[in-house]
Amino acid sequence: MKTILVPTDFSEEAHHATHVAAQLAKASDAKLKVIHIIEIPTGSSFNTIGEVDASSFMLDRIMISRLVEVRKEKLKELEKSSVFRGVKVESEIIFGNPYAGISKEIAKIKANLVIMGSKGSSGIEEVLIGSNTEKIVRQALCPVLTIKKDVSIKKLKNIVFATNFSEEVKGVTKEIKKLQEILGAKIHLVKINTPNSFETEREVKKAAQVFIKTHQISNTQVHIYNALSEEDGIIHFAEDYKMDMIAMATHGRTGFMHLLSGSIAEDVVNHAQRPVWTMTIKK
Repeated sequence: MKTILVPTDFSEEAHHATHVAAQLAKASDAKLKVIHIIEIPTGSSFNTIGEVDASSFMLDRIMISRLVEVRKEKLKELEKSSVFRGVKVESEIIFGNPYAGISKEIAKIKANLVIMGSKGSSGIEEVLIGSNTEKIVRQALCPVLTIKKDVSIKKLKNIVFATNFSEEVKGVTKEIKKLQEILGAKIHLVKINTPNSFETEREVKKAAQVFIKTHQISNTQVHIYNALSEEDGIIHFAEDYKMDMIAMATHGRTGFMHLLSGSIAEDVVNHAQRPVWTMTIKK
């Protein structure tokens, strides 16, 4: 792991993500890039007949200028924090849409991992709006680790990897093994059996052994867990077996297909209290 990207809005959740990122950067000797995105308001500098309102325009510029200065100071304070001692860290303010800004930065610095704080969402907000975190989880070019609570990476010793043992998760498995090595963790491979996707224990164990041998996974254990849905099964397994982190792949569906099928990964990110590591399956 060479470069870790951490978007921050200076919230408590973002602080937790920054703390985890600093720990992982130290453990892997990676560079850390911290970014803060400022959305510039538009359409507010016109009068009632559609002409540019010069006074409003100037007021907007003054307010934005002050906001930028305040946020620059916050980033400087963050860089000087003791949490970054011994870490190669760089910070930057970016203007524009958060999702687009984060996506461009991932490509620009060739990030190997994005670590983001997440509050989660539920109900109508989850259905209609979603969050920038969810969009990044769905479309990022690299793995994304979402954090809701402060955690020491020294305690991340048991990772549950929910999988169907298919060949399409080959790239995802390779990245999880890298994380396993950094953390010195055990990978718990779990097949969630649901009424609509049921396999016998014999079938699962046979597929799992082939999967383990093919991908040369060490320090691992296979589990089968029955649940009414995959989302609930992953979260409940992690709770019942006291897992420290959840890892899973996402298909990264967008548009109409995303509305039809939803995303198990996004649901887990929203509702799980543990750190959740996700990666989009490369097509």
